[in-house]
Amino acid sequence: MHNAPVPLTDRFGRVHTDLRVSLTDRCNLRCTYCMPAEGLDWLPRAEVLTDEELVRLVRIAVRRLGITSVRLTGGEPLLRRGLPALVARLAELGPELSLTTNGIGLARTAGALRAAGLHRVNVSLDTLRRERYRELTRRDRIEDVFAGLAAAKAAGLAPVKVNAVPVRGVNEDEITDLVEFAAGHGYRMRFIESMPLDAQGAWDRSAMVTADELLALLGERWELEPVERVRSAGGTPPAEEWRIAGTDTVIGVIASVTRPFCGTCDRVRLTADGQLRNCLFATEESDLRALLRSGADDGAVETAWRRTIARKGPGHEINSAAFVRPDRPMSAIGG
Repeated sequence: MHNAPVPLTDRFGRVHTDLRVSLTDRCNLRCTYCMPAEGLDWLPRAEVLTDEELVRLVRIAVRRLGITSVRLTGGEPLLRRGLPALVARLAELGPELSLTTNGIGLARTAGALRAAGLHRVNVSLDTLRRERYRELTRRDRIEDVFAGLAAAKAAGLAPVKVNAVPVRGVNEDEITDLVEFAAGHGYRMRFIESMPLDAQGAWDRSAMVTADELLALLGERWELEPVERVRSAGGTPPAEEWRIAGTDTVIGVIASVTRPFCGTCDRVRLTADGQLRNCLFATEESDLRALLRSGADDGAVETAWRRTIARKGPGHEINSAAFVRPDRPMSAIGG
């Protein structure tokens, strides 16, 4: 019998229930907006948390800190060896368990992951065109992604969400095509504003398609009805959602830059090498791996976790002159 966890609360009263866990910084794509063609210097294996360490940290998060939702990310999380066995161990702890992937390895793993206890997947896909996909990712793998999406749906990892980042001059001409593709296959389409998290530091605000532009474009094609945001066991959803009138098709928009949702943020992030971050754009981290490997007990780890959240700022400041890019790119932080 466990005592009820004391909520993980920051100085602004935000309660944190959603944990993002990066399983690896490695990826099998080289997306132009994420990393250079030659890739990055990957973490040495000895620096990456072991399954045992990961399970222990998630157990502390769920049982002592009140985390109810865990999302597995990367890099590309499907590159983690023995992933179904790890998912099974995490599922036993009881959180809602989801995964964000590029979809390439999903066709062969979706069934095993569902059987192990995974609930849902989000698949990143910015284009439906093979040539454009090859240009964007520097890999000719779009058919694998389509097969992975179908396998995830067949396995019952529902709803299967498709995430796209619309960028001016790159793929904004496919916004309605992506919606029709998702609707036609029974997936849920979500658009995410481009954020300054690429390894090269090439992010350009003027290339970002804003939520307002996106909705105006969709509104030319369909009548959109706002869907009320409902807080679930997994916390407050970051996506604003619209339903195409007269259909079951729901489109999500995550406006991280132009309509920040920092005021209701309930997320905390754990990198593949065991660093705790209280914000995607945090400029400091807490080394939980060092604590674990020095023999610290669960209470000491809990204390360090609470201290990190207590230092969380009011927001990410992308829109202010004070904004400082994090040292790590998105692939090393975890989605």
